[in-house]
Amino acid sequence: MLDPIIAKTRVIAITTVAFVAGIGLASGLELTAGTHATPFQITPSAEEVRPVGELSEAFISISEAVTPAVVNIQATRRAAAGQRGQRQPGIPEEFREFFGIPPGGGGGGGGQPQQAGGTGFIVSDDGFIITNNHVIQGAEQITVTLQDRREFAAEVVGRDPSTDIAVIRIDGSGLPTTRIGNSDNTRVGEWVLAIGSPLGLQNTVTAGIISAKDRTINIIGQGLGEQAQWAIEGFLQTDAAINPGNSGGPLVNLRGEVVGVNTAIASQTGRSEGYGFAVPIDLAQRVANDLIAHGRFRRPVLGVQTQSVTSEDAEIYQLPSISGAWVAGFPDDSPAREAGVEIEDVIVGVDGREVSTSSGLQRAIAARDPGETVTLNVIRHGDRRDIRVRLSEIPAETTAPQPRQREDGGGEQLGFQVTELTPEVARQYGYDEPGGVVIAGVQPGSQAQQRNLRQGMRVTHVQRQEIGSVEDFRRAMNRIGAGEVVNLRMVTPDGTTQVANLRMPR
Repeated sequence: MLDPIIAKTRVIAITTVAFVAGIGLASGLELTAGTHATPFQITPSAEEVRPVGELSEAFISISEAVTPAVVNIQATRRAAAGQRGQRQPGIPEEFREFFGIPPGGGGGGGGQPQQAGGTGFIVSDDGFIITNNHVIQGAEQITVTLQDRREFAAEVVGRDPSTDIAVIRIDGSGLPTTRIGNSDNTRVGEWVLAIGSPLGLQNTVTAGIISAKDRTINIIGQGLGEQAQWAIEGFLQTDAAINPGNSGGPLVNLRGEVVGVNTAIASQTGRSEGYGFAVPIDLAQRVANDLIAHGRFRRPVLGVQTQSVTSEDAEIYQLPSISGAWVAGFPDDSPAREAGVEIEDVIVGVDGREVSTSSGLQRAIAARDPGETVTLNVIRHGDRRDIRVRLSEIPAETTAPQPRQREDGGGEQLGFQVTELTPEVARQYGYDEPGGVVIAGVQPGSQAQQRNLRQGMRVTHVQRQEIGSVEDFRRAMNRIGAGEVVNLRMVTPDGTTQVANLRMPR
């Protein structure tokens, strides 16, 4: 225990130091007696604010350089008589909010013209303009207004619903143009500016950062019907304020280069909530070049149906990381299958550039030309290999085959039941021959249902062991411990092979 005198001395000393320090602080802030200064009168030095000032000057310079090449687009559509209150085909409600079409597509009906506003940016001095397909889709008349208030009638050069990119053209020369950057080189956290005409306010500039890359929000495929499977996503996400009317405008980096085409927002209100999405410019430019040269996007085809790798997939396929796109099936006439790609191969790169998701693989292939040969960097059950594939092309005006969705499941613990594929059951589900095991039911809310497992699928393999009977199936499942990953291979009545990996409950 401290001597009382020592303790008292320490208290006095501490109090004195605090008092002196307080005087020093007050003196430094000019708050001692005899002054009238307040904390609000203290201004930072020029050196202290220099970085912020430089950033501000950069924003100003970028805005002055880019906005002359950003245009306002007014697309006029005429609603057919009797369509009042009906939903305009092919335009998702998310896009309606984004570029100002009233819910239901309606508008006045009775053949009255309806206008929707959007944005675009000039990419050549003779008048070619990139924008979103949904801005000009179905338009009978398109009017473009430049920053200097000149107005031009525009014609559609080409449009591609699968990427939501379109090119229009105005009759001009010597027009201001934007500089195109490289979206692959953008980094999360990088400053960007979104430029457009939100809420009818032309040449509005907002600032933010790249919040994420390769985002899939399943919006472009809406309204595309049988062509939905060809939709390409993998957006740049930004918190720069984007509102209705920004659609089709440029997302610009600090070098004044366009790195994305503002396309959509995630919002409960139809207004910016800090989640904006832009088509990467690398993809947009590739599509635009084809639209200008050929009037359509010549879509290259690899010929695989893939899923992004999960932790279960990484474990079963012996991957070094949870990254890549694994092959779940092939359409007819698949170049990849002919080149030697197999079901359950995991594609981790294209020509040595990493592929981390299924949408990333889509974008990597879409950036190539039909007929071009690419090298797929593949992991097959732990073994790395390279496979060269010559890309084919989606035929114009051809209905594409429906995508085969990933199916996962296995046993009652995972929420489904199996039965023998008897002649009667085979007839019921449309199989040519009986024999083997078929899924008889799927429990609502189970893992099987969540993974879209379907009644009538035939289970052919468990952990790559062939299954010929319900007893085979049960024995194979009983050998799988809690927490382990189950690898299933199944066949649908039309002969499509499906593969699934998921973890047994612990």
